[in-house]
Amino acid sequence: MNVRALLISLPSDFHSSPKHNHPTDISASRKIFEKSQLPLQFRLRIRFLSLERSGVFATRKCLVRRGIGKVWAEVKSETYDVPGPTPQAVKFEDALSDVVLGRDGEVDEELDGAVPWWEEFPKRWVIVILCFSAFLLCNMDRVNMSIAILPMSQEFNWNPATVGLIQSSFFWGYLLTQVAGGIWADTVGGKRVLAFGVIWWSIATALTPVAARVGLPFLLVVRAFMGIGEGVAMPAMNNLLSKWVPVAERSRSLALVYSGMYLGSVTGLAFSPFLIHTYGWPSVFYSFGSLGTVWIAVWLSKAHSSPLEDPQLRPKEMKLILRNSVSKEPVKSIPWKLILSKAPVWALIVSHFCHNWGTFILLTWMPTYYNQVLKFNLTESGLLCVLPWLTMAFSANLGGWIADTLVSKGLSVTLVRKIMQSIGFLGPAFFLTQLSHVNSPAMAVLCMACSQGTDAFSQSGLYSNHQDIAPRYSGVLLGLSNTAGVLAGVFGTAATGYILQHGSWDDVFKVSVGLYLVGTVVWNLFSTGEKIID
Repeated sequence: MNVRALLISLPSDFHSSPKHNHPTDISASRKIFEKSQLPLQFRLRIRFLSLERSGVFATRKCLVRRGIGKVWAEVKSETYDVPGPTPQAVKFEDALSDVVLGRDGEVDEELDGAVPWWEEFPKRWVIVILCFSAFLLCNMDRVNMSIAILPMSQEFNWNPATVGLIQSSFFWGYLLTQVAGGIWADTVGGKRVLAFGVIWWSIATALTPVAARVGLPFLLVVRAFMGIGEGVAMPAMNNLLSKWVPVAERSRSLALVYSGMYLGSVTGLAFSPFLIHTYGWPSVFYSFGSLGTVWIAVWLSKAHSSPLEDPQLRPKEMKLILRNSVSKEPVKSIPWKLILSKAPVWALIVSHFCHNWGTFILLTWMPTYYNQVLKFNLTESGLLCVLPWLTMAFSANLGGWIADTLVSKGLSVTLVRKIMQSIGFLGPAFFLTQLSHVNSPAMAVLCMACSQGTDAFSQSGLYSNHQDIAPRYSGVLLGLSNTAGVLAGVFGTAATGYILQHGSWDDVFKVSVGLYLVGTVVWNLFSTGEKIID
């Protein structure tokens, strides 16, 4: 008989007592299993004449779940003989709904309205939002020292050289864990690595006031430990998103996560002065550090390193994510020779260096530029420093939406990455060249904001490219390129001081513009959006 009219043989006393025997076995032709080596599942919804019940019954090869309503299953509509009489106590509503054959877990469409809306929210975007919040905390904990260092230096009588040493100690640990964090994330999974990073830097943040009172060496060690925790965050996040986010959503998801860093800087700069004024400088570190415990509690209960590890992931979303998925085999070793032999990998490393040189200079020296050149006081300079971060948060998400739209319209990923990164290079270069021609402080601030705004289009360019060219090793690739980016920030910040001592701000901007142009050429000649390492 046809599956649409399939009747299940049940004991006659099934409807009268909750404690009943299992229904009789149903045999079917073996050809239903010809296309699958795994057990199949199909779901039936049955309405009984006397009352409604739910239960489980099984055939020889497949599991059938019985609920309330229509009957439907993941099998093709074919004719099978069902031995034995059919009891009159059972009937089906009209007919079985449409059915589709599929492997267990591959397709399992839910009935409309059967699941609450909050459970239908895409799980991949839960992961993205949690990564966004982690990066929000990351930069909140990073920038609070730039505000708290002022009352701390007064209390402990630190000279400018000591202040500079404390500020730089963060980068000692940050540099150490870029590549190591990538290797770790690619081999054990991004969930564990990001959880470790947040716990580690949150504890280091909370211990900062204690270390400062114990002595300077202890403070330097704690700040370096904080850098170790934050150093693994980017590679871990990149590994997670490479597994969870389809290519068509990659740019906007990365843009959202990185905008968490920008908004974290805004939040830290906005709340730190209030907390210091009201409760004293230690309150900044205690309060910001404690937020990590809240994040960890949610992360451990909701996140998984890959869709294959999530038992609650809806099959429809699983199919969407895995449609163009990479190999499911875990990473056991890193093919360093193969990775470093690829020109697109070096294009990433060189471009990241060129990009971060200009970015770190602007973000580090911007208050000084506002004060020395534009003649703003320190309060005004601090407030205006928030503007570029807000601009970057907005334009990063705008660029991500544009990039994903272009990919969905049929443009190649390679072309989209080159377009977005060219904007990320040439936009800042253009606006920096205009700074020497403007006479109004307002126009100078606008140029700086536009420079950083176009810079943020890089989130849809080079920052998305790690997952394009080597999704299985995206954590390692980001660790490699971000190491070059951090070195650019360290060397660029120091070089700017030297240039200003012997030259002018125009010279500083010329160096940045030159590196932006070099990055543009290298990127457009050697980058690709195709997978080159499997």
